[in-house]
Amino acid sequence: MLVLNELDNKATESVIEVHLYGKLRRFAEDPDPKSDSIVRVPVTKGDTIGQVLARIGIPLEEVGSNVFLNGEYSGLSRPVKPGDRLGVFPDDMQLLYKWYFRKREERDESEDPC
Repeated sequence: MLVLNELDNKATESVIEVHLYGKLRRFAEDPDPKSDSIVRVPVTKGDTIGQVLARIGIPLEEVGSNVFLNGEYSGLSRPVKPGDRLGVFPDDMQLLYKWYFRKREERDESEDPC
């Protein structure tokens, strides 16, 4: 698995932080609900949210549509870039945001490309 832990400072400019919640915490080094379950994952140009989750080893059927990229409700095909923050909730933690926010699949024209 190509995942960086908190003590690994190599290529920090080419990683994103993946914050895991609920049953997905088991994919983090520290799955304790009292602490942050964060995985730092190296990314390259063109990587998508789905590819990052696959790199961690998270089965996509456990994710459902509970994904946020930099605080925005997002689809798995949305591209990521170094420095992004990804929040991932399991399929059994449904949230109300689905009814109020549009899911972003692609990066907006105004966003800085990788």
